Amino acid sequence: MISLAGRDILHSWGKFVFTGVGLGLLIGVTLVMAGVYRGMVADGKALLDNTGADMWVVQQDTLGPYAESSSINDDLYRGIASMPGVEQAANITYLTMQVRKGEADVRAMAVGIAAGEPGATPGWPPYLVAGRHITRGHYEAVADIATGFQIGDVIKIRRNQYTVVGLTRRMVSSSGDPMVFIALKDAQEAQFLKDNDAIWASRRRTESNPAFNRPGVPGLLDAVIDSQSTNAFVNAVLVRLAPGYSPEDVARDIERSKRLTVYTRADMEEILIGKLIATSSKQIGMFLVILAIVSAAIVAFIIYSLTMDKIREIAVLKLIGTRNTTIASMIMQQAVALGVIGFVVGRITASFAAPLFPKYVLLMPMDAVIGFVAVMVICVLASLVAIRMALKVDPAEAIGG
Repeated sequence: MISLAGRDILHSWGKFVFTGVGLGLLIGVTLVMAGVYRGMVADGKALLDNTGADMWVVQQDTLGPYAESSSINDDLYRGIASMPGVEQAANITYLTMQVRKGEADVRAMAVGIAAGEPGATPGWPPYLVAGRHITRGHYEAVADIATGFQIGDVIKIRRNQYTVVGLTRRMVSSSGDPMVFIALKDAQEAQFLKDNDAIWASRRRTESNPAFNRPGVPGLLDAVIDSQSTNAFVNAVLVRLAPGYSPEDVARDIERSKRLTVYTRADMEEILIGKLIATSSKQIGMFLVILAIVSAAIVAFIIYSLTMDKIREIAVLKLIGTRNTTIASMIMQQAVALGVIGFVVGRITASFAAPLFPKYVLLMPMDAVIGFVAVMVICVLASLVAIRMALKVDPAEAIGG
């Protein structure tokens, strides 16, 4: 039974091998697509892990700071830090933008970190692969190596230039953009401070508004103008809990007293994975279904073609008394062999192609196991069409030829 399938494969080995390679490329794309989704989930979890925070305090009724914009006053962290159960609280800002180096630019997330120490202050990169951390209050940066920056490079963020003093790894946003860490004051200026022309235009509009030119309220106009040009805002406050306190209880206390929204680690994972990348995961799922259908169609077609090419041989087998189960097994073994070749080629292709993608692709062994089982099931089901046709062959065709 095995020799029948093997001899038939050797008889048309060229078509069989090339079909297996083509199927393998499809399987490789399927594995890479699954790896893209796994990579998106891993990026989201890495983002949360790297902050070193247990809770995120954001603007009320928003999904900030990653899924939505959030803006709160930068002095709120003091009151939060003094609440029971809070070991440490630190301001942070996030701004996805184009960071320029010379004539080129890189899509990155500029992160403003509060003054402190690595490992002690939430928001700081937990480790470096080269260089040092930020020690000055202005114009120094630590960049993820995925940006392509090197120590000593001068980069431009908005109007200011920064010197890269350290490099880190796997510090990325939820969308996979590498991070560039700068001092909080610099990040606030980059995100919230208006340029001179915008401040001048805002001042003129305010001066022309009669509501702010009340004779009995001196200094009101100047106060309004100052408030319009300030940059005393951050996107979130990162909170690290003291041992023995429940995140839910502390979050409830902060929300009640500060009128802000607080997310625990579980809440933030739900936002990132369940909401932020939900649409992308659905698209990837649709692609996987389409690729599975195409793969099944290819296997069915090639097995059907191979069966059609040996109709006379099948009739001869029936004429000499070969059982239908033996013929069906021969066809099914060919389909399974085609699937094995395709999976091996696909797994190798995915392994070599994954590092070439601009975003992180995580190939998990369990996904490979599930993929192998799925390929075998698809091949077995695709062979049923050819088996059904082969069992209908009349033994008399061997004589009538």
